[in-house]
Amino acid sequence: MSLANIFDTAASAMSANTVRLNTTASNLANAESAASSIDETYRARHPVFAAVRQQVEALSFDTLDAGQTETQGVQVLGIVESDAPLQQRYEPDHPLANEEGYVFYPNVNAVEEMTNMISSSKAYQMNVEVMNSAKTMMQRLLTLGQ
Repeated sequence: MSLANIFDTAASAMSANTVRLNTTASNLANAESAASSIDETYRARHPVFAAVRQQVEALSFDTLDAGQTETQGVQVLGIVESDAPLQQRYEPDHPLANEEGYVFYPNVNAVEEMTNMISSSKAYQMNVEVMNSAKTMMQRLLTLGQ
């Protein structure tokens, strides 16, 4: 892998972690939203990632021959809803209570979501550091000939 490909790999990881942060923020924002039925209740969402490897045409600076280079990264395949059971609480005085007095709350675990937020935030920061390190290496490589 060349130094130039490191930027593509780190950028794809940063993009994936942005999606993860956004879904986590959405889950936390809706953690205590009440509903009167199961169908109306918010369900926790989680992104699904996949590793990406693809061949890309690359031109060599020494010759006009085109070569094959491999890039790697992360791809967001989609966002899925959690299968965990919803919280059903008996609150007959709640304005959204159904006929039996139950109110439905999302299946969001705040502790798990905060862990996901910290993890994705740290992964994003790590990829920023990878890009900064690669930039520094490229700058030092350019000064070798001086």
